[in-house]
Amino acid sequence: MENSIKVPNYKKSQSMMIDHMIAFAIGFAAGFLVLFIFYNFIVISAIGGSVTGGINIFVSMHASIEKRLIKLRTQFFDLLEAMSVAMRAGNPMLWSLKNARSDLILIYPESSDIITELDIIIGKFDNAVPLSIAFSDLAERTGLADIESFASIYATIEGKSGRADEIIKETQQIIADKMEIEMEIDTLMTAARSEVNIMLLMPLVILGIIGYAGAGFMDAIYTTGAGRIVSTGGLIVFILSFIMARKFSNIKL
Repeated sequence: MENSIKVPNYKKSQSMMIDHMIAFAIGFAAGFLVLFIFYNFIVISAIGGSVTGGINIFVSMHASIEKRLIKLRTQFFDLLEAMSVAMRAGNPMLWSLKNARSDLILIYPESSDIITELDIIIGKFDNAVPLSIAFSDLAERTGLADIESFASIYATIEGKSGRADEIIKETQQIIADKMEIEMEIDTLMTAARSEVNIMLLMPLVILGIIGYAGAGFMDAIYTTGAGRIVSTGGLIVFILSFIMARKFSNIKL
């Protein structure tokens, strides 16, 4: 079975060309607008917008990878829950996996990562590969700490413990607790991110209003060498503020 299944690559983005084009357009528009506000020069703004558009393609690709892994983590949590139920009913590990697949196919499409990974794991077992190795391979390919923890625990208890169902249930509960804590933190950080976005946006709004409704008040900034230096300094401060705001608001457990 495994030989006919394409092993997912979680380090590669699944973004299509249309996604790249949208990401470039968004990055270009943002970069162009910011540079135009600071310099009021279309050529510089267009060049800078092209750079930020290209950067945003890579940022969006990384974000799509992260989103895919977050989704897989949730799917793996559901897998552990289905496995735990099947094992408490007295099924061995392999049959628990197959029963879990039957349950998960009612929730997730056939093309989902968790269904694909289940097919790979079951296929490996049919080819005499221990489940502990199959889980370890999944953990290595995804890099998810929860899957790595489960793989390590299962490698320890494989064929040695009659409490496998309880251990799997405990592992699932630990993951559930971590996910709940992360959701609470994310809820708290949402308000902070909104405040940060407003604080970053307000200087641009103020500069835009003064520059285009200030009866020439900003002309010295746009037409003199000293003004260009001041604009460049302000732009550097704005970029550093943006990077720091994103870094400090991105909390990972």
